[in-house]
Amino acid sequence: MVAPSGPFPADRYERGRAVLEARGFRVKEFLPSAPHRYLAGTDEERLAGLHAAFADPEVRAVFAARGGYGAMRLLPGLDVAAIAASRKALVGFSDVTALHLALQQAGARSVHGPVVTRLGEEPPEALDRLFALLAGEAPAPLQGRTLVPGSARGRLLGGNLSVLTRLIGTRWMPSLAGCLLLVEDVGERPYRLDRIWSHLELTGLLDGVAGFVLGDFTGCDDASVDAQTLMAELVAAAGKPTLAGFPIGHGDVHLAVPLGTAARIENGTLHFDEGLQDEGRS
Repeated sequence: MVAPSGPFPADRYERGRAVLEARGFRVKEFLPSAPHRYLAGTDEERLAGLHAAFADPEVRAVFAARGGYGAMRLLPGLDVAAIAASRKALVGFSDVTALHLALQQAGARSVHGPVVTRLGEEPPEALDRLFALLAGEAPAPLQGRTLVPGSARGRLLGGNLSVLTRLIGTRWMPSLAGCLLLVEDVGERPYRLDRIWSHLELTGLLDGVAGFVLGDFTGCDDASVDAQTLMAELVAAAGKPTLAGFPIGHGDVHLAVPLGTAARIENGTLHFDEGLQDEGRS
């Protein structure tokens, strides 16, 4: 367990820890001593916890305690090469997107999945999917809603849309050329989503994207338009194969998916051609 972002409620954290232990996992904690303002701890403590977790030979997977904010503050000191070489799965979403993108820029893989404080709230099917993925099983395909028909394949990249756009122009932003771009968000009003997406379009980074995958946009509606309708219109304008309606993100159910792996959009379904530990991975 690590805490690269914001402080976390102890009760939800303990429920999540209990889920892991009930499934037979032994838990090790690499947590800051106390919160620091709106962060789980100082930058130095949070970074040290990440490095220690990935360096520990007993650790098989690294779970973020919570999202919030703070992961991107760690990027200048993050030993991305060592973390990627460890071949250990980083599990998390939301603010953890900053770490996912840095790992994918280095050619590594990680898991867009529930943080510790969400584990105690996920239904059994979501937990079964997550732990099967961590055990090396091939991820089951996910049925989506077709917004733009067609087939596409590429590495699955992305995560939280707001966090992703904050890395534009930095050395931690992976190339989106030829990828399937997954996006989700929370608490962004429609006009802000429009502005965020328009910024991404104006950078030219979307020109080479092979296809799009839309997760949840939780708490983003207002009286003018619901967020799913808006995002469907914005993304469909690119004219590339697009699927929507996936329970991935901040909704009541979060289905884990492997990032940095080969995936494809075909017949309204998101297929995963690789798991976390396939031979020949970069």
